[in-house]
Amino acid sequence: QVQLVESGGGLVQAGDSLILSCKASASGHTFSGYAVGWFRKAREFVAAMKWDGRTTDYADSVNGRFTISRDNSKNTLYLQMNNLKPEDTAVYYCAADVMTTITTTYGVLRYWGQGTQVTVSS
Repeated sequence: QVQLVESGGGLVQAGDSLILSCKASASGHTFSGYAVGWFRKAREFVAAMKWDGRTTDYADSVNGRFTISRDNSKNTLYLQMNNLKPEDTAVYYCAADVMTTITTTYGVLRYWGQGTQVTVSS
């Protein structure tokens, strides 16, 4: 069973930066071969990546401001968010599944975290 736990959300001002973390644990195996992603408001795609880091994709609304990355040694996924805007306010969720390609579609990845709230004030 794969468990994902997000952290790092909070209240910031427009223009600030924030980094979200998603700690992943999977009994007995690593995340090699997994596709991972960040969504917000549960259904809106934000960023995606293959766990090997070779393939990434971003929503147009965050491209150039957000960066998805991972730390293999910690089994942790990150979302670096820069130049935050009030419209970035949402609950952010990380998701993962065993897939050969990344996905930007909500509902495809089976494993989800509980979400972390990000609030950006103007």
